[in-house]
Amino acid sequence: MAKIKALFSCNDCGAQAPQWAGQCTGCGATEIPSLSSVITGPRKSINKIIAPASDVESLRAISPEQIIRLSTGIQEMDRVLGGGLVLGSAVLLGGDPGIGKSTLLLQAVAKIAEDAKVLYVTGEESSQQVALRARRLLNESADVLLLAETRVEKILATLAKEQPQVVVIDSIQTIFSDILQSAPGSVSQVRETAAQLVRFAKHNDIALFLIGHVTKDGSIAGPRVLEHIVDAVLYFEGDQSSRFRIVRAFKNRFGAVNEIGVFAMTETGLREVNNPSAMFIGNQSKNLPGSTILATQEGTRPLLVEVQALVDTSQLGNPRRVCVGLDGNRLAMLLAVLHRHAGIAAGDQDVFINVAGGIRVTETASDLAVLAALVSSLRDKPVDEGLVIFGEVGLGGEIRPVQRGQERILESCKLGFNKIMIPRANKPKNSEHKTSAKVEVMPVSTLGEALEYLFS
Repeated sequence: MAKIKALFSCNDCGAQAPQWAGQCTGCGATEIPSLSSVITGPRKSINKIIAPASDVESLRAISPEQIIRLSTGIQEMDRVLGGGLVLGSAVLLGGDPGIGKSTLLLQAVAKIAEDAKVLYVTGEESSQQVALRARRLLNESADVLLLAETRVEKILATLAKEQPQVVVIDSIQTIFSDILQSAPGSVSQVRETAAQLVRFAKHNDIALFLIGHVTKDGSIAGPRVLEHIVDAVLYFEGDQSSRFRIVRAFKNRFGAVNEIGVFAMTETGLREVNNPSAMFIGNQSKNLPGSTILATQEGTRPLLVEVQALVDTSQLGNPRRVCVGLDGNRLAMLLAVLHRHAGIAAGDQDVFINVAGGIRVTETASDLAVLAALVSSLRDKPVDEGLVIFGEVGLGGEIRPVQRGQERILESCKLGFNKIMIPRANKPKNSEHKTSAKVEVMPVSTLGEALEYLFS
């Protein structure tokens, strides 16, 4: 008879070790208790688990059904989900504690309940606490079923009895299963309970929301396998000291990734921001050196943001390079390109870059706007007030084209900007020029040509 073994599993990444070592060999976690004991039974012989073959189908013979989407009643939420909530899908919503995850979903399910049956499962709060928050956020009571339960077997039995169309689990770290001996929130419990809930939801065409906590580095707490078994992964971003919140889609099987929804936190809950470009540039530092307007792209939405730069003589032996909202490694590359192909050195200067409004820009189309802000601050000369910039800068100093250039130009027109500097390859064609006739387009091919336009 095989012996029952005890392994140690990491609570962060799920890596297992035969003995406790004080540090995880997978992710390096050292916090106590970073490793928890897991009891594993004897492995069954492969000869005892052989099952009969399943029926297969030809891909040509399968006629795909049209996806039915259920509106959440919140346009920004529908945008992030790809047009609405798909029945039979599982959505994972992560974010820092207190950022507004439960508030957003409570507002969404209150509107969904007008057309569909909704069940809200709370594992962190009591029914009275959820009802108190609902009365504060909603003008009228919503027809939402409420269940205060943490045992997954009871939750599944309730789902089978009530047969709701939309279910919210708040949060997955509080749910546990009787078949496992580990504590709620451990790797094995989160993995097993999430798998059971997702499996039940897909077999019964239930739209499932899972709320997940995040760790110090901003990733979903528990095993990363959660991000693989769900259909969409949404992250709640934003500083708690700021009233603005951003919901970003990092994975979506039914829509575009990197799509964002912008919200403002108020006393009565989260309010949609339908024109985020005006919000991010509403307090633009006009006629000040080191400020430029960037036309970026978030998913399918063009967005105008303000890029700020401060270049000052360093008082230290090692000049500082600080980026907020941009990639710090790419800043080092851009400074090298600026020195090599424009003859502007900043080796003895402290360089600080900030994207105003708390948004994070990850695309390379920000390169030209960042360099324009750097040179503007270094020379203490502001760029034109009505100018918008976008373009990728290559290592040879060339300005490379970016995707969706025409949509960025149209967004600049809507907000009243009359000049835009773009890569030459993104210059509008004759058929597109009529839509951008109000804007003076300045196509550039090299970094030197762009700086000559800006500061000559």
